[in-house]
Amino acid sequence: MKILYIAEIVGKAGVYALKMALGELKKQKPADFVIAGADGVTGGNGLGRNHAAYIHKLGINVLTTGECCFYKKDLVENLGKIPYVLRPENLNPQAPGIGARVYNIGTAKIAVAVLLGQSGFTRLHGDNPYSRLPALLERLRQETPYVIVDFHAEATAEKRTLFALADGACSAVIGSHNRVQTADETILPGGTATITDAGRTGSRNSVGGVDPDERIQEYLTGIPDWTKEAWAQPEIQGIYLDIDKHGKSLSIERIQWPAPEPPVKEKSSAEEEEPGD
Repeated sequence: MKILYIAEIVGKAGVYALKMALGELKKQKPADFVIAGADGVTGGNGLGRNHAAYIHKLGINVLTTGECCFYKKDLVENLGKIPYVLRPENLNPQAPGIGARVYNIGTAKIAVAVLLGQSGFTRLHGDNPYSRLPALLERLRQETPYVIVDFHAEATAEKRTLFALADGACSAVIGSHNRVQTADETILPGGTATITDAGRTGSRNSVGGVDPDERIQEYLTGIPDWTKEAWAQPEIQGIYLDIDKHGKSLSIERIQWPAPEPPVKEKSSAEEEEPGD
């Protein structure tokens, strides 16, 4: 089983990179199933319904979210009707949407789950992911040996602790949220592939997908401004997994796949309307 995970898509530049480069990437890295982090698609924070539908049509099977999952009202109102969008599993069960689902791939099945970390998030709080994980994985493994967990967390120690807990009980745990690709991809002794952070899809020459000059001003003035997206060096980042029939990872490979530089017209039109509208 070959799985392609697209790291967090950030803003219009991220959508552009996906639109322009995903097709060629999939030719070079054929995948049975494609997952994408989508917590920062719309305006750099959250996921709108139009963007969700548009990205799904580009060839993404499942979109995962994180602490920004409820930022866009049009998505929140429809989460229960969109099976290809997952919010964190360890939220209050009364919250809209679900955080884990089993999908069919021909005659096989794959399970995808999202967990939210507890450190550093102020607007959304999840239950303890460590206490939730064992029962969650046991339930999913009853349906399929192929189980992928997206752990959306801030702290490296929090991620690596969950990796250790999950080893041998799922195919992979992919760290997300920090938007900086780490170079610690590995397969743990029990056969679970891990990486602390898969990175971001969007501008490589940026600060988390945002224009560096704007972030400099934020640190100088104390006034946050994430409205100006960066467009320099657009690329798709992520990981590529090969999993055996028992659900154990055979290999994990980091992806850094460049997209063509956008013309000025593409940038200006992107500022005026949302892809997928």
